[in-house]
Amino acid sequence: MGKILVIYDSQTGNTEKMAHLVAEGAKKFPVEVRVKHVKDATKEDILWADGIAVGSPTYLGGMSWRLKKFFDEISEDLWGEIDGKIACAFSSSGGWGGGNEIACQNILMMLINYGFLVFGVTDYVGKKFTLHYGAVVAGEPRSEEEKNACIRLGERLAQWVLIMKDCKKEYLENLKPPEED
Repeated sequence: MGKILVIYDSQTGNTEKMAHLVAEGAKKFPVEVRVKHVKDATKEDILWADGIAVGSPTYLGGMSWRLKKFFDEISEDLWGEIDGKIACAFSSSGGWGGGNEIACQNILMMLINYGFLVFGVTDYVGKKFTLHYGAVVAGEPRSEEEKNACIRLGERLAQWVLIMKDCKKEYLENLKPPEED
């Protein structure tokens, strides 16, 4: 059974709400899911997980200092030990155009440096609403599209873990976006 860690930082609770929606999506599949605030996460959590979703508020177009510090501090112990794990990103910003897609790219770039296999999602969860670099929202996830973006990200992470780690190729068929009406 695949294991998924949703690790996040949150000051106002917006990114935390996103984290729980990502976990909700992952739990639709036969995987074990842990949700942890970055201040409660350990390097053992990273080693435990087959896939991780990393979420951060957007600060100046990047991830939070707490998230960056966590990954900086574990790098010496985990460098070369976590290659091939699957990862994705999500971010909340103060408003649309607040840099949350850049924050997701910032997170993904950091994860690539550790050897994580990162992915984006091509599905549309609403009219003109997709999550190529990860799930992004302005403020807290309120609309159905915003909630569905987080849920879809968790679903995809679970599917990729099942495909890559557990060799469950039947989940490849489900990666296709739903037909539009």
